[in-house]
Amino acid sequence: MSRLWPIAEPAQADYEQLREIVLAGGELGELLAARRFERRGLAGLISWPTAEPSYLGSVIGAPRPAWCGAEDPRDGFLCDTYAFLLGRDTHSQRLQVVRQ
Repeated sequence: MSRLWPIAEPAQADYEQLREIVLAGGELGELLAARRFERRGLAGLISWPTAEPSYLGSVIGAPRPAWCGAEDPRDGFLCDTYAFLLGRDTHSQRLQVVRQ
């Protein structure tokens, strides 16, 4: 089957997983999404999805400011962003970038 657009929501991922299993003639077994769908229907999948959401990000370039001298503030912002996404301390991450 050809997909025209990617799966964007956890509930849609659960639904597509169940749909694929059923169309292949497989058994749903003890899948949490299958039990929710059986109990609450499509509303159960939408309200309580079991799949993890996938987040997509985009990077936008920025020109280096003429006034920044030897230290580029873009490196610090990039480091802070990655540290936030990874749940790490930004100060220790900055020290590693500066030392390299």
